[in-house]
Amino acid sequence: MIRRFSIDFAIVFMLLDGLIVCVSLVISVLIRPYLNSISLVADVLVPYSIPWLVYPLFSIIWVIVLLSLSAYDPHRHLQLFSEISSFTLGSIIAGVSLAGMLYFSYRDVSRIFFLLFFILTYCSQFVLRLIIRRTGLSRRVNGQNHRKVLIAGSGVVGLQVEKQLVQYGELGLDFAGFLDDDPQERMEGGRVLGTLDQARQIIKQYKIDDVVLALPSWAHDRICQLVADLHDLPVKVWVVPDYFTLALNRASVEELAGIPMIDLRAPAIGEDARMLKRFFDIMVSFLLLPVALPIMGILVLAIRIDSPGPAIFRQKRVGENGRIFNMYKFRSMILGAEKQCAVIERVGEDGRIVQDKTLPDSRITRVGTFIRRTSLDELPQLFNVLKGDMSLVGPRPELPYLVDKYEPWQRKRFGVPQGMTGWWQINGRSDKPMYLHTEEDLYYVQNYSLWIDLQILFKTVLAVISRKGAY
Repeated sequence: MIRRFSIDFAIVFMLLDGLIVCVSLVISVLIRPYLNSISLVADVLVPYSIPWLVYPLFSIIWVIVLLSLSAYDPHRHLQLFSEISSFTLGSIIAGVSLAGMLYFSYRDVSRIFFLLFFILTYCSQFVLRLIIRRTGLSRRVNGQNHRKVLIAGSGVVGLQVEKQLVQYGELGLDFAGFLDDDPQERMEGGRVLGTLDQARQIIKQYKIDDVVLALPSWAHDRICQLVADLHDLPVKVWVVPDYFTLALNRASVEELAGIPMIDLRAPAIGEDARMLKRFFDIMVSFLLLPVALPIMGILVLAIRIDSPGPAIFRQKRVGENGRIFNMYKFRSMILGAEKQCAVIERVGEDGRIVQDKTLPDSRITRVGTFIRRTSLDELPQLFNVLKGDMSLVGPRPELPYLVDKYEPWQRKRFGVPQGMTGWWQINGRSDKPMYLHTEEDLYYVQNYSLWIDLQILFKTVLAVISRKGAY
């Protein structure tokens, strides 16, 4: 519906990025000799130089990597976070690719020189993107690049479309009003500009750029008629299928064997954000393992000495999109404890089973009490994260028999990877009984960002140190 820039500008954008790569190389070559005085940096000859072929190759490879991640697609990355996430990931991949190319070809390049080049390139291109966004935003504020949008249908789907238009209003989408055949709808607040039969007149009168058909599925014939009526007008026509209301979190249109289909189980997190989240999970998990493995070895011995049975407890849990997986934990209870769940279960006022971990639990062993209080029983889940079953941050994986009792709206929590820690853990942790976390899990799903993940991880560390709410 809206593009941030034209195809011509996208080409200019690529040329500017390539130029920045070349300029960063030149600046790095000039600066490198001055770093000889640093004790940890090896001396290089003065003047310092690199083969001339490096300049065009670096520029081409860097731009190709960003291009492959759709960094120059005018229809994508409408939000700043999405663009910066994709750009950062692309820059890292480009940097690693260039370092690998140098390793197999020209090894005489100084490592500090390459690091300096990477930082200069990334920061310069980052600033360029901020400037372009700022310039584009100012043009829209001054009334340029705006598109007036008319919505046909003021029902549930139409109202959802209006909400999204208002949310993304800074992108230049102006909601003009609704079309609806219901007289009652036309009486409320003047937001309904007329009937569907008056579409042509209203489009010309209000100078509409885009028409969104958000009619119910039973009005298929009406949709076909309206599309035919508008075929000769210079407007874009979009259709929002009523089936979107059936989506678990959000729906997306994809092609299967050349046929466009609606995916009602599309992940709540976009592909770029998902890739960044997965990269973050893997990197942090690998950084934690050297510290975690010795601790895990000691805990294995302590658990085996304290009570009979295996040290690692495997339990079926429900993961993203309802997929069942084995979640690992250090065993903190006696063998067969899962058959005695009634110890901490009670029936809530609404008739649902509630697991209340604040109740005394005779199944917990002596070592189990300690590892639960310190949350060390969760350490084996780092392997679940590396396998891709879980994420570091996300809604807590639930037991299948409890999920079977979920209402449809509660299943929206499975629209993202389930996590070792999450939003509800830092807002009370285990102080709240099961089933009462769902609202907070949905808040995380609907407001996901890497920044929220970082906040949750930081607050989780503080909660573990203070031993607040751990059972």
